[in-house]
Amino acid sequence: MSEAKPKQKPNWVKNTYFWLAGILLIIAIAGIAGGDSLIRDPGQKRENNLYLLYLGAAAVMAVNGVLSHRLTVKDFEEEQEG
Repeated sequence: MSEAKPKQKPNWVKNTYFWLAGILLIIAIAGIAGGDSLIRDPGQKRENNLYLLYLGAAAVMAVNGVLSHRLTVKDFEEEQEG
């Protein structure tokens, strides 16, 4: 029988939600600095303050990342306790 590898301690850097939040934040900052036309998708209808949508999405992803990471850490600690 093969033994399962022991779980490694969770690291927030490996959580994709944080990466997505960072990317969305960078896009929002680009929108603030360069205007909505810089971040508007081709064919997208014109909206004012488009960067606010990206900031909101970044906040949602960051919250998801925090919740996901906390649950992963809790699961890891429970498994380590026995």
